[in-house]
Amino acid sequence: MNKQMEKLKKQLAEISEVVNTFKSEAVQVKIAEKLFDVLIDADRFEDGDLSKRAQRFRADGETTGLVRKKPGATRVLNQLLATDFFDVPRSISSIANYCKENYDSDFKTSELSGILLKLVNEDKLRREKSRDNNRFDYVKA
Repeated sequence: MNKQMEKLKKQLAEISEVVNTFKSEAVQVKIAEKLFDVLIDADRFEDGDLSKRAQRFRADGETTGLVRKKPGATRVLNQLLATDFFDVPRSISSIANYCKENYDSDFKTSELSGILLKLVNEDKLRREKSRDNNRFDYVKA
């Protein structure tokens, strides 16, 4: 315990100069809290106790190489928009199936519909009634 206190005092001395440059005490407190969280997680990482934050980041800021979170529906649709995927009309269900197969992202059609409508309103996609099933198909504008 005494060893930890000495280490903490040393760390406080190192960061106090930077933290004190801010005039607002609220900002100083927020910065100190964030720094302590990182320092505590870094210590846990060194000791082998991996919290969620320590699993993602090491003390030097590098990622630990764990699998990243899957991209969201907006990001995936924007990636598809940058390809030739929407050169042919696509139904919402075919878009969802494509995302599941190629991005390992199981989106519900209700998750995709709002984003697709936004892309239509931004004139990035066009929405056309399908002749087959009276539903909308999406194609590049």
